[in-house]
Amino acid sequence: MSQTVSVLLAPRFQGKRVIVTGAGSGMGRAVLRRVVGEGAMALAIDVNREGLQASVEEARAAASHGGAADWVQASVADEAAVKGLVAQFASHGGLDVLINMAGMLSASHTTDTTVEQFMEIVQVNLLGTFLCCREALPHLEKSGGNIVNTASTAAQFGHPYMAAYSASKGGVLGLTQALAKEYMLRGVRVNAIVPGGIQTPMFESMAAMPVADADMRLFMNLSRPDRTFGQSDQVASVVAMLASADGAYLSGQAIRIDGGVHG
Repeated sequence: MSQTVSVLLAPRFQGKRVIVTGAGSGMGRAVLRRVVGEGAMALAIDVNREGLQASVEEARAAASHGGAADWVQASVADEAAVKGLVAQFASHGGLDVLINMAGMLSASHTTDTTVEQFMEIVQVNLLGTFLCCREALPHLEKSGGNIVNTASTAAQFGHPYMAAYSASKGGVLGLTQALAKEYMLRGVRVNAIVPGGIQTPMFESMAAMPVADADMRLFMNLSRPDRTFGQSDQVASVVAMLASADGAYLSGQAIRIDGGVHG
């Protein structure tokens, strides 16, 4: 389950204009590379400037069928920045797909979590997703486009020492469902992916976080019994399906990507 999937890319995004947030590393980088490889004209957004530049270089190297990539360093939790960059990108040919991959994670005992720490996670994971959706929706309604949001198995099954993260991702699921219903008859599809244990820099940083007196038995649902984890390219494959015409009759869905860990 841990090997990278090798695929022959089809031009499902040829001529499509796509925004990918959180594109500076991990799953967001893999998604950017995938859609540009299938012909998308993509805008990559992240707070990590060096990561963004590396991601865009990879995407440009993989580009085919007219695919192209550019980047903007910004926080999705910055309302003014989100308004400006979405409007500017859409002004040059519209917007077809929004893929919200941006997120942050930290681990601590709930009783040690400050309001500031809680709100920082909620602002990036939930508010940031909301802001990007809100600004993109008028453009997506014109193009008959779609949104893919990123939740987590933490929202559906809970992960220990991650109360703020789990709550923020539960909010993403609720937001996805609400938008899917609201825009059902307006031509915009809205879906979410629900990754489990995926080998990414964010996941690895979480694993390295010292949580005093943490009971490691509680983390068993993050990997398969053989202790393997999913790969970012495997997530990107699911995102590409949802965001393309292959997912044309899917909306309001939460697609779990966890290797069967949760049954």
